[in-house]
Formats: sequence, structure tokens, C-alpha cells
Amino acid sequence: MNTLPPTNDDTAIWDLWQSQFRLPVATVADEVGMFRLLCDRPLTMDDLATQLGVNARALSIHLAALASSGFVEKRAGKWRATHIAQTWLHPEGQGYWGVFLQRIKGDNTLHKQLLETLRSGNRPQAREDAPPEWEKGRMTPEAARRIAAFMHAHSQAPARGAAAQQVFGELNSLMDVGCGSGVYGIEIAKANRGLKVALMDLKDMCAAADEYVAAAGVGERVTTAPVNMFEEVWPTGHDGHFFSNVFHDWSTETNRLLAKKSFSALPTRGRIFLNEILMDDDGTGPWPAAAFSLLMLMGTLGKQYSLSEFRDILESAGFVDVEAVRTGGGYFSLVSALKP
Repeated sequence: MNTLPPTNDDTAIWDLWQSQFRLPVATVADEVGMFRLLCDRPLTMDDLATQLGVNARALSIHLAALASSGFVEKRAGKWRATHIAQTWLHPEGQGYWGVFLQRIKGDNTLHKQLLETLRSGNRPQAREDAPPEWEKGRMTPEAARRIAAFMHAHSQAPARGAAAQQVFGELNSLMDVGCGSGVYGIEIAKANRGLKVALMDLKDMCAAADEYVAAAGVGERVTTAPVNMFEEVWPTGHDGHFFSNVFHDWSTETNRLLAKKSFSALPTRGRIFLNEILMDDDGTGPWPAAAFSLLMLMGTLGKQYSLSEFRDILESAGFVDVEAVRTGGGYFSLVSALKP
């Protein structure tokens, strides 16, 4: 069997996966009349949302995807169509592609879902009826194993990138909060032989993570801590808290709560780490973050955040020295901050 072990670079697979969003986010903009308005004059996001009759939060996420695809741009706080949209996507333009796009959008499920979220600001109704298990604070063992397998599949490269950061070698004990399969904590432990790691998640998810810990052969230094992070007291004794793809599941208000709970459980000079794909501060991309944010819009209560937004959240909890570095693990960055 000719296979190779995972590396810390899976950008080609992320590009393949996220390509599914490029067409429907443009066909939705065409359907609601966004290109017509932005070709005619620049508009603020709030004015654009009002004129289109759509949700402003959802619109900001759609605009980031369109900007990183080259169809709109933001200048001095206002959005406008680029020359590409002015040439090919204005309904009254000689080069208008809309007749072609309209023929294919009806068969695209993502078009329907993105259109629904843009108008309502909520997840598609089918997903509202069945929110992710982690939002409920409970799950079955079968659901836990399914989620662990899914998260493990798309986290191996970024986990290796995070584990290569020297800062983890300065810690004695790290708690991986919302650990999923435990892939991050496992890789960080493998890269730092003197580090102890606790994997914190719901009870059934911890049971699923235990299987990955055993398979990796790191059970002597990696343990699990079954805790509901919203309802129960967090374990203490760790000088670092690590979150990967956790904050992007939640609203700013909920993330402030998580940051405060982390701050309270950490000792003085303890550190918090957020492993995420970061948005640019101006909200125009880049594409990997914008496309991931579309997925969050449809499936969670959150979005992809920028470093400035994370700085505000973490500083509101009392953390200082907020900074970010690209890890080399695909498109991910590691945001860190200190409890003074």
C-alpha cells in the first residue's frame, strides 16, 4: 500500500473542500441583487443590508467571501463591485453571466442554504432543528465517535503545526479544552516529552478521545477530564489552556464567557492559546477564513474571527500580550495571551 504519513501542510485538501462555496456565494449575491447595487454606488454594510432586506451579520460573512473571490472590495468603510463584477455580473451589463448562473443554481443545495442564512441570519431550518451535539451539552457515544473521527480527519496537519511551536515546551501542564478526538493535545504531547496534557470535553467525547490516546501510546502523559465547559467548574493546576476551532463555534458574548472561565482557572503567568484560521481585520478575507466562516454561519452560532476581535475578547477577560503567529499547519494561526 503506497501511502504517506500526514504532514503539517494540508492546504491542497482545504482548497478542494472549500471550493464548494465559491459558486453558490456568488449566485446568492446575484439573486438578491447585490451586484446591481454595488455596481451602481459604494455602500456601507448596514446600508447594503437595509436595501437588500438581509441580515447584516450574515451579509458581512458573505461579503468577505465575495471580496476574497475578487468580486467586491472595501474602501474607506464602503463596499463596491470590482471591475470583474461590473463587467460580468451586473444584470444590465452586456457581459452578464446571470442567465447561465440561474440555470445551475437551482440544483445547488448550498445556494439554497446560503440564501436562507443571508436573509434570516440563522442557520438553515433543518440545522436549527438539529443543532450540533456540543451545543446541547450532551451526546451519545455513537455521536461522539462520529464527531471525533470527523474532527481528527481535518485536524492532523494543523495539530502538527501547532505542536511545533516552542512555547509549549515552556509549560508543565496543558489543558486542551473542547478537545474532540484529542488530536491537538496528543501531537503537542508527542512533541514535548516533559509536558502533561489533559483533554477536556463532554463525558462521551472524552471516552472517544481515550481511544485515540491509546492508539498514540501517550496514555502516561495524556489524560481526559470529562467536564461541561459551560456548566461545571474547570480543573486547575494547568499553566496553559489550548482551544482549537472552539471559539469559532460561538458568538462574541459566549467567547467572552469562555475567556473569563479560562482566566479564572489559570494561575498567574498562565497562558491561553486559540488555534484558528484568522480573518483579516478589515473583514475582506482571506478566502480560507471566509469560506470557513460561511460553514460556521450555516452550522454553528459563530464565525471566523480576526486577531483584533480575539484581542478584544481576551483583554476583556483580563489577559494581556495578545499576539498571533502562523504555525505552518495549513492555514492556521496560534493566538496566545498571558494572565498577568
